[in-house]
Amino acid sequence: MPTLYHCVSARSFRPLWTLEELQVPYALKMLPFPPRALQRSYLDINVLGTVPFLEDGDQTMTESAAMCQYLAETQDPDNRLGLWVGRGERDHAHYLNWLHHGEATLTFPQTLVLRYGRFEPPERRQPQVAEDYGRWFLARLRAIGARLEHQSFLAADRFTAADISVGYALMLGELVGLSGQYPASVQAYWERLRQRPGHLRALAAQEQAAQAQGVAVAPATV
Repeated sequence: MPTLYHCVSARSFRPLWTLEELQVPYALKMLPFPPRALQRSYLDINVLGTVPFLEDGDQTMTESAAMCQYLAETQDPDNRLGLWVGRGERDHAHYLNWLHHGEATLTFPQTLVLRYGRFEPPERRQPQVAEDYGRWFLARLRAIGARLEHQSFLAADRFTAADISVGYALMLGELVGLSGQYPASVQAYWERLRQRPGHLRALAAQEQAAQAQGVAVAPATV
């Protein structure tokens, strides 16, 4: 049974959402944010002190988009739910591209918005950096907006792990106050994603686990 280490609404929400779409058993370990500072014992589990961290037997992972791919393929190898796109399918390359686009292209600038707009002490904050990288994130949504002008999902005409990866970036954009500037097709897409039962179950799972394990429910957004 996979074990996921998670902070509320952090990047680890991606594999949590994937697990809830798959509806397979898993263990959810909640951590205060930032765990490397507030729960030092976590460094014995993950030397980086970051979330997510996934344990599945003797396999361990630290990258959220890779976890989505891994869980979709290992927990549903016959692809009954259609969460992954195989090599023989028409949109295999698009699927992989959007899966990694969600983290490498979209979440990266948001981390700078958060750091220099919220997380640093007031004397170290840099509003111009936060503003510039917020615009960078919004500019990178143009490709997604164009893709969604003529289809409901990013690859293979169905909901896949790529939509989870990009969907989390849109969720984070909303948490930092950027969603009001999403292109219309992207906003409509995010509205579809956020209403999925798997997404709603993941939100409920993190809240219930946080309360049960004595962790603050307010979003960590990292």
